[in-house]
Amino acid sequence: MTLEHARPTLDIVASLEQLLGDPVDGEGPFSFAAIVPAEERDELPVGAKKLLSDWGFADFLVPEGDGGRLRNLESALLLTRTLARRNLTFSVLFGSTLLGATPVWLWGTDEQRASVAAGLAAGAMACFGISERDHGSDLAASGTTAVSDGDEIVLNGEKWPVGNATRSRFVSVLAQHDGRGLSLFLVDKERLADGAWTNTPFVKGAGLRGHDLSGITFHDARVPRSALVGRPYRGLASVLKTLQITRTAIGAMSLGTMDSALRIGMRYANERVLYGSPVKEIPVVREHLVGAHLDLLIAECVALPVARALSVVPSRMSLWSSVVKYLVPVMGEEVLDHMGKVLGGRGYLREGVASGALQKLRRDHAITTVFEGTTHVNLHSIATQLPTVAAVADRPVEDGREVLRALFDWSREAPVWSPSGDALQLTNAAQDEITRGWTEAVEEAAAVAKERLDEGSAAGLSLVLAELTAHREALYAEVTGAGRTPDSVAASRAAARHCVLHAAASCLYAWLYGGDREGSAVRGDGWLILALQRLVQRLEPGRLLDGRHQDEFVSCMESALAKGEDFSLFPTVS
Repeated sequence: MTLEHARPTLDIVASLEQLLGDPVDGEGPFSFAAIVPAEERDELPVGAKKLLSDWGFADFLVPEGDGGRLRNLESALLLTRTLARRNLTFSVLFGSTLLGATPVWLWGTDEQRASVAAGLAAGAMACFGISERDHGSDLAASGTTAVSDGDEIVLNGEKWPVGNATRSRFVSVLAQHDGRGLSLFLVDKERLADGAWTNTPFVKGAGLRGHDLSGITFHDARVPRSALVGRPYRGLASVLKTLQITRTAIGAMSLGTMDSALRIGMRYANERVLYGSPVKEIPVVREHLVGAHLDLLIAECVALPVARALSVVPSRMSLWSSVVKYLVPVMGEEVLDHMGKVLGGRGYLREGVASGALQKLRRDHAITTVFEGTTHVNLHSIATQLPTVAAVADRPVEDGREVLRALFDWSREAPVWSPSGDALQLTNAAQDEITRGWTEAVEEAAAVAKERLDEGSAAGLSLVLAELTAHREALYAEVTGAGRTPDSVAASRAAARHCVLHAAASCLYAWLYGGDREGSAVRGDGWLILALQRLVQRLEPGRLLDGRHQDEFVSCMESALAKGEDFSLFPTVS
């Protein structure tokens, strides 16, 4: 297979990669030399936003059907990853705009879609006014009100904290509508009367310094009835469906951060000499580097297919987006921790190695486990659906192979996204091709291994697949027989184990269906065995990786670093 059909997106990503340059050794507003000092001043680097605007980054927030260049969530994920590798703050800035606009793409009228599309193209921003100071993630308790008054709706109440609340023009607002339920409204601040809203000051966070994280309060703000987005009193369902998209996109922020941290750690491990040799020769340092790289590849195998699912099987996003939102940021935190250990004391400094960027990456990335639903909220969502999925875990899904090939064949670009709120569902209804296809995939892998692998590697793959199969059987038997509530600690832990099995299946499908990965920085098949062993380590702490394939894997890492390639199975630079 070739990458001919994926080339349009790859060319765009390559263009952005070239524009932003090398953050460690390069110059300009997306170099760490510019980013870290600007953050010390709680500012964005001078010229950074203009550089992205001139390039046309905002065009990728508007679907192609509405005149923009957003082809699908896969392309958004790849672009966001590229941006996050330099500065996560800008990924959040544009991500907050996409979040605020997404309800309009899903349910908006022609007039609403045209207005937002034109505004974003002209440089306007959007935000998602959902959370409130006293209610947190309890969205049903929203105290903001929307009261009908003739041909208008009168809004009152505060939304806080909200990304882009001050700088945005458009606000998607969740409010109690005439006392009958929650509805979503599109507010254009340029069309409000003077004094109809006020912004609260920027919140001082541990990370994302310079980002607009603030609040907005409405004071008898009058908007036309046409400001309603979607059906009345269906606002909570609309919010939950919207988050399925943006939760997946957050995985891209973690991928970019992991990639950047790994580069910093590897460069330091190559250059720093202790006891007469580069520190990369120290076994425990090598363990940190190899484990971090495997975590990045695993996270990629989890996130990218779910991004594709929005165009292929959007009804699966309810469960799969929560898997991404839980597992990928958690793995990102661990990669950052590993690289902190590699750098030692220098990882704590706000200067020195990579201009002191690692400490910024760690503080910025911490937000990924919090917004769009905390880690616990997403585990609860998975735990709620897990008994249904576990009950049919061994039943094949009709046309399941076709779905899996569409999700994991990276030689072809995902289909163009046609936004539809009705295509998204609040639960998966037990439809989960990724985990339910495991048994067939293991059988297929055994046949493929005979042709592609030497005898020792084939035996190693068979062994680790058998170990994961045993864990799978034990988990799903436990879940179907437990009868516990989704909010229990045991249910949350079971949900986390399910995510590991989901990740194992995703790695296996990427190996089976991902094509020859022309141009990928990862060569050979040993990565799969190592990645699956790495996932077993999550289920059995204390296990060590087999040394058989590590030398080849480290060689790929070193080559990717030297060539400036992404640490990726997917060739994102053409």
